[in-house]
Amino acid sequence: MHNANVIVTGASGAIGSKIALKFAEKGYNLGLIGHKNSEKLNSTIKEIDDNYVLEYRVIAKECDLSDYESTETAINEIMSELGDIDILVNCAGMSYIGLLSDMSIDEWKRVIDTNLTSVYNVSKVVSKNMISHQSGRIINISSVWGQHGASMEVAYSASKGAVDSFTKALAKELAPSNIAVNAISPGFIDTKMNSHLSEEEVACIIAEIPADRLGTAEEVADLVFKVSELSTYMTGQIITIDGGWTL
Repeated sequence: MHNANVIVTGASGAIGSKIALKFAEKGYNLGLIGHKNSEKLNSTIKEIDDNYVLEYRVIAKECDLSDYESTETAINEIMSELGDIDILVNCAGMSYIGLLSDMSIDEWKRVIDTNLTSVYNVSKVVSKNMISHQSGRIINISSVWGQHGASMEVAYSASKGAVDSFTKALAKELAPSNIAVNAISPGFIDTKMNSHLSEEEVACIIAEIPADRLGTAEEVADLVFKVSELSTYMTGQIITIDGGWTL
């Protein structure tokens, strides 16, 4: 069997970079895709180079995943270098904090394109390859707000709710091809996306979390890897990691 190949989108983000590092630790060939943060993407690659013996390949691409043609080109270039894709992790995402009444249509479209259209674009290209070799796992990074909704995050919540539905529907479609499709739904994770909150606001949120702390990007990455190793019979699941926050 060839060395297993994984594509991680949003690899320049806090969670995406940790997911990339986790798969590097396990010896996977990596196809990393980032957008608008080449410095962070290069930092992730350097961290991989500095910490792991490179008995595998790392291919990095900068790409606007909301554009289908650019996405197809980037992924085909990765596959031409690595071969068939075994695992896809859709982690590209962004948030918008503010009232819906203050949100412009362009801001709405940017959130939906980044969080949802990118999942369609990448999954469409990669699933064709997975179907051809009748094997694969797709893991989408969602959010507890996709199921519960967050005030002042209507677009983000809507996009993640759609990712959950996308996951369940695509799981049914691809199960006959031995391809599992699942989603990880993080709660409050200590990342830059939440840096707009004050210490007092964070403390109030922690008070509502039974685990009495924020989650970490490393914990999300660990869960992603564990799900990637499970039987393809487990598919269509939305797996929450939130310290009991939304129980």
